[in-house]
This record gives sequence, structure tokens and C-alpha cells, in this order.
Amino acid sequence: MTETAPTPVFDYFSQVDLPTPTLSDDEVRRLFADAFGVDIDLRGLGSQQDQNFRVFRRGSSEPLGVLKLSNPVFSEAEIEMQDAAAALVAERTPHLRIPRIVEGPHGAMSTWWESSQGRIHARVIENIDGRTLMGSGYLSPAVVERMGSLSGAVSLSLADFTHPASGRVLQWDLRHAGRVIDTLLPLEPDAEVRDIVQRAADAARAALATVRDALPVQAGHFDVTDDNVLRAPGETVPDAVIDFGDVCVSWRVGEIAVTVSSILHHDDATPESALPAIRAFDRVRDLTDDEITALWPLVVLRGAVLVLSGRAQVRLDDENAYASVALDREFRILEQAASVPLPVITAATRAALGRPAANPRAWGAAPLLPEVPFVELDATTESPLNDGGAWLDAGTLDNAALDALDAGAAMVTLPAWTAQLTGTSAPFPSTAASLPTGVTVWLAEPTPLAPGDIRREGEDLVWTSADETVTITGAAAAASGVLPARTRLVLRRAIDGAIPPARTTPALAAAWREVAGDPGAAIGVPAETPVDDDVLARRHEVLAEVQEHYYAAPPRIERGWREHLIDVNGRVYLDMVNNVASVGHAHPRVVEAGSRQMHLLNTNSRFHYRAITDYADRIAATLPEGFDTVFFVNSGSEATDLAIRLAMAATGRPDIVAMREAYHGWTYASDAVSTSIADNPHALSTRPDWVHTVDAANSYRGKHRGADAEKYAPEAVAVIDELAASGRPPAGMIAETYFGNAGGVALPEGYLGAVYAAIRRHGGLAIADEVQVGYGRLGEWFWGFQQQGAVPDIVAVAKSIGGGHPLGAVVTRREIADRYRTGGYFFSSTGGSPVSSVIGMAVLDVIEQEGLQENARVVGAHLKRRLEELGKKHDLIGTVHGSGLYLGVEFVRDRETLEPATTETAAICDRLLELGVIMQPTGDHQNVLKIKPPLVVTRASVDVFVDALDRVLTTGY
Repeated sequence: MTETAPTPVFDYFSQVDLPTPTLSDDEVRRLFADAFGVDIDLRGLGSQQDQNFRVFRRGSSEPLGVLKLSNPVFSEAEIEMQDAAAALVAERTPHLRIPRIVEGPHGAMSTWWESSQGRIHARVIENIDGRTLMGSGYLSPAVVERMGSLSGAVSLSLADFTHPASGRVLQWDLRHAGRVIDTLLPLEPDAEVRDIVQRAADAARAALATVRDALPVQAGHFDVTDDNVLRAPGETVPDAVIDFGDVCVSWRVGEIAVTVSSILHHDDATPESALPAIRAFDRVRDLTDDEITALWPLVVLRGAVLVLSGRAQVRLDDENAYASVALDREFRILEQAASVPLPVITAATRAALGRPAANPRAWGAAPLLPEVPFVELDATTESPLNDGGAWLDAGTLDNAALDALDAGAAMVTLPAWTAQLTGTSAPFPSTAASLPTGVTVWLAEPTPLAPGDIRREGEDLVWTSADETVTITGAAAAASGVLPARTRLVLRRAIDGAIPPARTTPALAAAWREVAGDPGAAIGVPAETPVDDDVLARRHEVLAEVQEHYYAAPPRIERGWREHLIDVNGRVYLDMVNNVASVGHAHPRVVEAGSRQMHLLNTNSRFHYRAITDYADRIAATLPEGFDTVFFVNSGSEATDLAIRLAMAATGRPDIVAMREAYHGWTYASDAVSTSIADNPHALSTRPDWVHTVDAANSYRGKHRGADAEKYAPEAVAVIDELAASGRPPAGMIAETYFGNAGGVALPEGYLGAVYAAIRRHGGLAIADEVQVGYGRLGEWFWGFQQQGAVPDIVAVAKSIGGGHPLGAVVTRREIADRYRTGGYFFSSTGGSPVSSVIGMAVLDVIEQEGLQENARVVGAHLKRRLEELGKKHDLIGTVHGSGLYLGVEFVRDRETLEPATTETAAICDRLLELGVIMQPTGDHQNVLKIKPPLVVTRASVDVFVDALDRVLTTGY
């Protein structure tokens, strides 16, 4: 029987140095024409060990394909295996775009060249349209998830793939990572790099040793990374996989480990960022328990191999720009992979995959302190300790603890793993790492620690006994082992020598708690059982689907203060969109006014009490002479609805003129005049016949732009005149006085004056919708119509006037209001109630006495200047609209065509949320940032917003 000779394949350990081919462009063009019969132009592409070009037929701008000159060490069988694997994935996964060998005039463009550098294999692979994720820009959760699903799909397609060359030994095969490290580490000249790699690799190899023999093995791509996936033009997530150069047989879990590693160097990426990719892979490949255990050690080893190999390649070939540029990001991969102890990130991964969690580690030593009665403080988001902005006072927490000690408590505590808002004296920049990992303790008397090894490490005291290590912050001076009284102490338990960070994210908090145990156990404080937050799920069950909420995965906001919003986990967000909270969230004067009046009286507004009269006088006094009659309602929708009904009643006519692309409310009449397709895609086609529309007077993207915007007014006047001439003179004309739905676009100069005059000429009334823009938000003007130098007949206002309380008003002249009486009577049970009235007066007091209109002018001008500066830096910014604190940043894909960047705007808002900024899109194309923060917002806070936006536009979304 004749034995078949084994297929000769590459073995990395027999040839560690792999210099890349470096053929000149002229030689490549000549060899290409000789081999394939095509004259080409070419453009070099990066590679660590091969030489790659994008090639074009001579004079053409359309790529013919990617020319890959394989490193001479790889055999023909290995190259054939790569092509066969790519073809199989393309066949089995048709929804993925996979490149194949290009067909030329003489067949497949794949052959050997006899070059000046020896025999080199050349093949032309299809050029796949799109861009890779190369570089260190931000990857959204959706992109990360897709990378995991691509990795899983390729792995599944190759599950039964076999080939004689699949036994090749590559430095990238994670089964050999330990050998690669042992080979390259002694050659690394930088001692600090050697130390970092050694420590990380030792921990990973130890963790991997327990499961390595049980890991499933199969053929795989093993390079589904940010450099090797592409997203098609205009798409946000990748759908193509290229470069099958690392195909081999290895551990199946290595496929996702390699993908995860490539995520970690991107902007803002952490090990937690990779969890969507792992979940997506698991849905396709169902990771075993052993594979989950092996995953993160393999990610660490991949990082170590990348660092050592990249640095070795640069030492060997210092002109290889591709390898040189990658050094920093490869080092970041290793740093991030090792940034969370392996047991902790593995526990977090199991939780993310829905695998059963282990019980938290029990306390394994004698109690650290004598058992004494204790009082537990509540410093969570909703705690009364934080009312009135007290959470921003660094002394609030200690004062509360000392008060409890003075009242007789022997010990006061705050639990670990529970939100702790109190004492957050610097809320920005915001971070998702908001949960404390330590238990906080105040002692009534000096207290000795239990026997153990006690030492100082920097500002901390470290206590060790049995298998337990506890770090005590705030007790550095207590090296004698006696903890001081009436001092804030924070105790954290270590795991394998690793001390948890002071704060961590909710997902990692659960993992740290599982692995390290609850530090409260060290002092006899019972651990609190975490409760799953099901509020969002229950909201979806009990609220109508059409009653939407911001964001697909919204934070659960449970407190507001000034321009801050705080979620249930204690994370602080900057609120840049909430014009309802005009004077800031939870303003003490507004809270006190409403609370005091609730103690006295709150009732139907048809009862007789003073507050409603006083408040009506106050509102009327802010308006021009003649506005002497006020109606109170509960919302902006009701206010605009009532304003329309007033015009109809006063004129005895049914027809109303409204501007297109505007939103006025959800009640019948206010919805009828709303034509924003963002709120209702069928808005224009479903208008009742009594609504007549005029063009949106948008000087940026409307029919008339720039100086031509002066045409909007005469065209609107013509519509009004034509209606009157047809026998249907309108009852009124309703318009926002500053085009809010478009993102805060000022109406063309003189527009309102012209249309108001036209409507009155035909006996109709001018209705100003001031729901969003009124009450000083514009800075220069208290009311939007003042910017136009025009005076309406009816003003509808809401939002700002209640400071978050449901309150709206319609203000007009007595003769107009009296005509409404002929059609019956009007009342709103709680509109203008005692509580609503005193809250409304408090809001006016705050605006006037705290100079919030002036704040809107000054801070708003600074904000607009900074946003306009961003526009010079980022082409996506088409323009900046607005005045004061009523601004809009409009995003366009092209500044000439003004193609709206709708998808990009949504992604930008999502990324801003990750950075701690609340922002939402507006406009018919949802491509404008709706910038309407509380009027108390500070210059420092708007700088936080602009800096965050600049970061998003610079690093990606």
C-alpha cells in the first residue's frame, strides 16, 4: 500500500521572520500584463505579510479587483485552500458578500510569477464595494453586533470544511499563541512591554489551561476583524467578509475571540462593548461552557500575539507602514483585554448570554470588625438626601452619616453595588461606571481590625487574612490596625489580587459581585439581593405602542435638577432637549409653590380663588397692550386647539390657513393643522377640507432659499387672497412664530407682518403658536412674534409656562373671547387650577428674577458660535439654526443638494447618549438636532455638549 505524502504547508516556528514582498509598481504592472493580458493602473494597499494593490484597467476608475501577492513562504495548496474556503462561505451564506477570484481574458486571474524577488503567487480577488472599519473610530453597538453575527455565519459555513493544507501552523492560530509569545517575548527590546505582555499572558494561559483540551476544533476564517469586514455605501453595518488568508483548523471559539479583539481598540471601546458581538455569535454557534471560559483568555492572548508580532515585523521591515500604524491600536487591544480580571469579564459574558450565574463568593475569614448595630443610608437617585440639588454637595453624605452617629448609631453604612448619587460634586463628564464596588462605613468609635496582615499601599490600607484581601480607602493613617471614628471609609474586596475600580457599570457590577463577593460581608452587613429592572417591559405592556419613548434602550430617568437628568443607576446626563423644564428640573421655588398650594387648595378652576386672577394678570402683562383676556388649559395641543376654535367662533367661518411641515398638537383641531410628516407620514393627504396650507417658510431647505426666501410671504398672501376670492375667506392663519419643527429656523424678515395683514384684510385673525418658542427662550425677545415686529390677535402658549407642570394658556382680546361665548361655555377642570396658577407664577418669577432670558441670550450666543465653528470642521453640519436657547444643527450629506443625513442624525443622538448627553432629532427629515435645554443651562454645560458632539463627529457614530 502506497502512503500519500503529506501536503507541504507553512510552519511559522520554522520561519519566524516573514518579510513582505516589495515589488515595485512598474514590475507589478509588467508582470500583470504578461500573466493576465491586461494593462493596469494600481494603488497600494496595506498588509502585514503580503503585498496588496487595488488594480484598475489602464485609464479606468472602476476597480478590476484586489491583487494579492502572497508571501513566498505559503504553498500553492494553502492558497488554493483559502480560495476554496471563500467559495464555500459564499455558497452557504448568500446574504454575505464574499470576494471570489476574478475571471480575466484567459481564465481565472491566479498564477505564479517569476519576479525579481523570486517565485510569488499572484491572484486578483473581486473588489467588494464599501469601506472597512479600519482605524480606531467608534463602533456602534449595532456594528459590533453585526461583526459577531458575521463571525458566527462564517464559522457555521466552514464547520465541516476540510482541506489537505488546513494543518498549516500560523502565528495567528490561537492554539499556538503560547508558543508564539515564548518565541517573540525574549526578542522584544522594551522591558516595560515585556512585563505587560508577560503578566497578561500568564494569567490568560493559566485560565485557558483548565479547558483547552475540551475546546471544539474546526476550520475557520480566524480573521473576521474590523479590517476584513466591509459595509456597503450608505449602509451602517457591514455585510461583507474579505481576506481568507488565515484559514486553518483551530479552536472554534477562536473565531469570535479574534473578532472581539479587533473591537477593543476603537474609540470608547471596553470589554463590555464587545458583548453584543459575543451574543450574536452565540445565537449562531451556541458557545459551550468551556468555550465561554476560554473566550477572554484567548482575546488576551490574541492581543499579546498582535503586540509582539507587530513590533517584531516593524523591527524586521521598518518601511511597512501598515504594520507601523497598527502598533498603538494593537497595544490598546491588549490593554483593554486585560483591563478587567478574567473571572469578572467571563462572569459578565455568561450573564449577557443568559447562562446561570454562580452565587456570590462567600466571606472566607473572620469578621473584619466587631459586629455592632448599624444604620444604612440611602444615597440612591431617588433618596430624599438628594433633594434640592444636595447631591452636588460633597458634604451631604458625611453630614447625613454624622447625624446618624450623633443619634446613637454605632456604625453607618452605604451598600456596594447600589446607586450612589449623593456627593457627585462633578457630574460631567458623565460615565456609565456609576455603581460603587465598595461598602462605605462611618464608625462611632475608633475600632480595631481583626488580626491579619496590614500594610499601606499609597493612600489605602490593605488587610489580608486567610483567602481574603480588603482594601480600605480613607484609613491610610491607621497602619496600627485601628480604624478612625467619624471618618468615611470604603472597603473593597480583592479577587486574585485585583482590586475593583471605585465604580463600575451595572453589567460589570453584577459580575464583580459574583466573583469578588459583597464587601459588606466583611463587616456583617447583609448583602442586598439585586432586583431585575422590569419597568421598561411593563411600560410596553400597559401603554399604547403609539405612545413612544425616546431611544430604543432608554435610561430609566428618576431625578432631574437644573440641566441634569439622573438615571436609576446614578448616572448623570446633560439635558439639552427639555424645553418643558424651562427653569430647570425641580426648581426649588416652583416645587415650593406647588407644594404649599397643595396644602391649601387644589380644585376645579370654576371655583373662585385668587391665584387664577393673579396669574392671568401676570401673563397678560408680558404681552403687548390689548391682550387682556386669558384662557387656561393643560397643554400646548389644547391651547392651539382652543385658539383655532376662538378664531372660528369670532369670525363665524370654518377655514384655517396653516404652514406646511409644522406641528401644533394632537387634539382634533391642532392635529388638523399639523402637517409635519415626521409626526404623521400621511399628514398632507389626510387634512380636512377646512385646512389650507402654504409653503414652509424655510430659508435653508425650502422651495426658496437664502435671499429668495422673501418670496414666501407674497405667495402665502396670494393663497389667502385666493381663498377669499373663492368665497371662503379664512377664519385665521396659524403659524409658529419661529419655525420650531424645522429645528429653530427664523422666518424670513417681514413674513408674519405680511400674512397677518392679509388675514386681517379679509376679516380673519392671526394666531401665534408660541408653545415652544415663547417665554424668553430666544434670548433677544420674550415672545417669538417680537422677532418679526408683528403682533398677532391670539397667542397660544404652553410647555415653558409650567416648568414641567401641565399648563397652557390662550391670550387674546376681550371682543374675540366674548364671541366664543355665543357658541356655549368653556372650562378646563384643572387648567388654571390653584396649583397650576401658583406654579405658573413661580415660573415667571424665576425667569424674571434670575435673568433667564438674558442667560438664554448670552449662553445661547456662545453655544451657537461654538456650533458654527464645528460646522467649519465637519462637513456633515449643513447649518446652525436659531437664536438664544432655541437652536438646531442640521446635518446633510451634501451641502449643495442638502440631502438630509437622517440615519446619521439618529446614530449621533444614540452616541451622545452613551457620552451622557440627552439629544433628539427633529424636522420632517429627522436630520436636525433639537437644541432646547432648560433656560438655566450654564456656559460650562453647553461646552460639554459641544465637546461631546465634536468627539462624535470626529471619532464616529
